[in-house]
Amino acid sequence: MGPPGAGKGTQAVALAERINGAHVSTGDIFRANVAQETELGQAAKRYMDAGEYVPDEVTNAMVADRLAQDDAREAFLLDGYPRTLDQVAKLDQILADLDSGLDGVIALTVVEDELIGRLLERAKVSGRSDDTEEVIRHRQEVYRNETEPLLAVYRDRGLLIEVDGMGSPEEVGARIAEALSTRA
Repeated sequence: MGPPGAGKGTQAVALAERINGAHVSTGDIFRANVAQETELGQAAKRYMDAGEYVPDEVTNAMVADRLAQDDAREAFLLDGYPRTLDQVAKLDQILADLDSGLDGVIALTVVEDELIGRLLERAKVSGRSDDTEEVIRHRQEVYRNETEPLLAVYRDRGLLIEVDGMGSPEEVGARIAEALSTRA
């Protein structure tokens, strides 16, 4: 978990490989559907371009389906989900139905000015239409209002692992590995 631009995607891919688990990225699935111009992709694009979250019913169904796939049975890493308190409740239900659970929730912390700079740079490099400065600032606000409260939920459950997300991807990855090794 972490605000947009914190490096969740980069770290999630590396960590999923390290745990030999499925990388379940709602953002990747949405972007693939946008590129393929599917019905879901067209609906998702409208929300993504405005810096809004894709509606829960679409996201929840997609995550439930993905977590039921064979490669996610032993280990998985969620990237971009859950983002709302309602999604936390739905994830609890999905995992109970699958007789599974969470071992931990990693939250990357990065100062906002750095986040905005990272996302503006990513927009230049990748040409993502959802990375204008106005949309980036709105996405930060949406994160603070809708997703940041989840940190308290997972902290109360004893699952939250906060990691400094400043620095190179390698430095952040090393901090994550260290934090996980001390929990094991």
